[in-house]
Amino acid sequence: MEEDFAFVANALAHEKRLKILEWLKDPVGNFPPQVDGDLIKDGVCSGFIADKLEVSAPTASAHLALLRDAGLITPKRIKKWTFYKRNEEEIQAVAKRISNEL
Repeated sequence: MEEDFAFVANALAHEKRLKILEWLKDPVGNFPPQVDGDLIKDGVCSGFIADKLEVSAPTASAHLALLRDAGLITPKRIKKWTFYKRNEEEIQAVAKRISNEL
């Protein structure tokens, strides 16, 4: 349990990953319309996230993988693309744990 929490804390310990979570909170306000996938229902294409972060696709993928592995975002494949959206249930659980322990 402590190792899991440390992993989540590590995932949150980078400005770019925090920005991703912030942007995904309001995908319509932060990203352009997509050809495939609904911004709300399906999530945001990883390419749009990389562009907004101003990083390469592999760098964005590394950040997204950490957030995914921590359970803070969920992926969805549509055609050849991966779309991401926030896992609100897990984010609330993490916020509650931080609030209770600090």
